[in-house]
Amino acid sequence: MSSFSRRSFLVLAAAGPLLAGCGFTPTYGTDGKASGLLGQVIVDEPNDNNTYLLGRELEDRLGRVSSGNYGLSIAVVTEERSTGKTISGVTSRYDVVGDATFALRDLSSGQVLTSGKARNYTGYSATGTSAATLAAQDDAYERLMVILTDQIMASLWAWSAKSAT
Repeated sequence: MSSFSRRSFLVLAAAGPLLAGCGFTPTYGTDGKASGLLGQVIVDEPNDNNTYLLGRELEDRLGRVSSGNYGLSIAVVTEERSTGKTISGVTSRYDVVGDATFALRDLSSGQVLTSGKARNYTGYSATGTSAATLAAQDDAYERLMVILTDQIMASLWAWSAKSAT
């Protein structure tokens, strides 16, 4: 049986007007607090594959622009850790730990408006062929950059909501 039932649907449908009545507005809606960031943030040029992947994700969410009011600097440091070994001592699993630091600055004054750090990890298996292991490793780095982007965007939304009031 499906975990989605008619009762769940009715509860969710009834919650819609309640959320609208409490002043809930989508972050990117016309009156959303983060709408001021859309199309206004220039992400600094990448200097390696990780900052390229992170910058690409950020631009997907904020919009890719050539001119705007804000500049966003990002730096990424990653580390691979062996987390699983076979009985013969061969590493079978890796964790990729990533730290991303960011700073949003006003381009007209150069002042840093907000900054922070995001930290998370992903993992991949190294038990397949060389090609499969390399593909899994590339995928783990890409997934990690998406997770770090989520965290950075949450910080930017919080700053935007606080500074808009």
